[in-house]
Amino acid sequence: MPRYALITGASSGIGLALAEALARRGRNLILVARQRDALESIACELTQRFGVEVLFRVCDLGEPMQLSGLLHELGQGERQIDLLINNAGVGTSGPFLDQDWGREQQLIEVNILALSRLCHALGNAMALQGGGQILNVASVAGFQPGAWMSNYYASKAYVLHFSEGLREELKSRGIKVSVLCPGPTRTAFFRGAQMDVSRLEDSKLMMGAEELALFTVKALEKNRAIIIPGWRNRLLALSPRLAPRWLVRKLSAAINKPFAGR
Repeated sequence: MPRYALITGASSGIGLALAEALARRGRNLILVARQRDALESIACELTQRFGVEVLFRVCDLGEPMQLSGLLHELGQGERQIDLLINNAGVGTSGPFLDQDWGREQQLIEVNILALSRLCHALGNAMALQGGGQILNVASVAGFQPGAWMSNYYASKAYVLHFSEGLREELKSRGIKVSVLCPGPTRTAFFRGAQMDVSRLEDSKLMMGAEELALFTVKALEKNRAIIIPGWRNRLLALSPRLAPRWLVRKLSAAINKPFAGR
């Protein structure tokens, strides 16, 4: 039975970079995102460049019925998924009470509920087939609270802790679990979250998606538990543990507020 890596949020940014890095290593792929045209183009390009099979499925993970349909299709198929990369994510910024609740709910649906459901469904499939690997994409934001992006930071804290817990639970079933915690990355995320990060464009804090993907794939091969690309990002993840919580809250709020969308 052919084996595949399934990547959500694969039409751009980190997801696309991870898809290319894996295809370069000869991995067959199933790409999931909302944009059919982009997915079709990416699938054709990766197939031609690397000679791998690249399938795609159009799915809005924020819509539970669409996710149910995707999982049903995957469950009925004969393709074995031995690597799940939960990369899809939504971001919002600005005062929480001023946000449209529909957008905040979508963030929770995608960042937390869809990710957990995919881990549950495909994790069970991996257990039956004798093993596999899961990579959940969190953020250095998951190590601290983040005023002006409170819902987003909290969602990434969930992903971080959920992934660490699963890693211990699933070892005995032959399933490896890792969590990726990138810092600021050159993707369309900031535009989607309505954040103005133009001042960071040339900053050394901003990492390219291709560089991040290469680091991540190498770390996955070594079965790293928590993957934090770049020493600056590792420092960002470590610093909240060294300072009192009241100071972490205030510093995070002071850093986030100038970039908030409102």
